[in-house]
Amino acid sequence: MYSLNRATLIGNLTKDPEVKQTAGGQAVCSFSIATNRSWLGKDGQKQEATDFHNLVAWGKLAEICGQYLQKGKKIYVEGRLQTRDWEGQDGSKRRTTEIIVENMIMLDRGAVGGGTSSSGFVPPRISTPVQDDSAPNLDEEIRVEDIPF
Repeated sequence: MYSLNRATLIGNLTKDPEVKQTAGGQAVCSFSIATNRSWLGKDGQKQEATDFHNLVAWGKLAEICGQYLQKGKKIYVEGRLQTRDWEGQDGSKRRTTEIIVENMIMLDRGAVGGGTSSSGFVPPRISTPVQDDSAPNLDEEIRVEDIPF
């Protein structure tokens, strides 16, 4: 039998991402987003609720998240659910479920950069300085299709 572990969310960051390096030098970025939902209750009144989701990105995607994401920004993420156990400082056993991010798209309009795509999304422009002459020209507009994640 087949199984599927897939999470897809659109929400707003609840705080700025936190990037750390593992002992092996790999980047890991932790952040959380809030998703909102609404429905009509039995009494016909609109009900609303907010859910909070912990996310973790690894490697190059972690670096990109740490560089471009900030509290309040709207993003689309795809990934898989992962539950892990650990022991707290007080000795008690703890458990958390996180989304391991495999794909992330920044959704906010008005991002730095020029031009809009047919969807109205304004892709960000990378503003990191070029280190050598063989590096690509970062002053050119980057299209969503060109982003490797």
